[in-house]
Amino acid sequence: MAVSNIVCEWLRALGLAQYAESFLDNGYDDLEICKQVGDPDLDAIGVENPAHRHKLLKSIRSLREKGAASVYFMLNDPNSLSGSMEILCETPPNNELELVLREQLETDGVRLTAHPYSTPVSLAFNLY
Repeated sequence: MAVSNIVCEWLRALGLAQYAESFLDNGYDDLEICKQVGDPDLDAIGVENPAHRHKLLKSIRSLREKGAASVYFMLNDPNSLSGSMEILCETPPNNELELVLREQLETDGVRLTAHPYSTPVSLAFNLY
């Protein structure tokens, strides 16, 4: 029985659903954790195809830059997935799209400033 979560949906949207079980088996069951994935992790997960590795690393880079909200929004907008091979690799949203996203997140009760959507940043680095 396949377990579905945001990581599975993200991989499915990228056209790489075949890696979902391996991601989960290796502990990558949350987008915040997936932000840390690099080449050694892809080796452990079993992603050997160079095109798949490139697509994943590009999307992971976008996850770091735009945050998990970009995945959440795209997975909840049926029009965003149709015909888009460059999911999560587009230009940042304009103000109108940001407003729609904020309203949708509020409607769904999602707080991006709370766990698991954000990671606290240590202030120790800013002291030096």
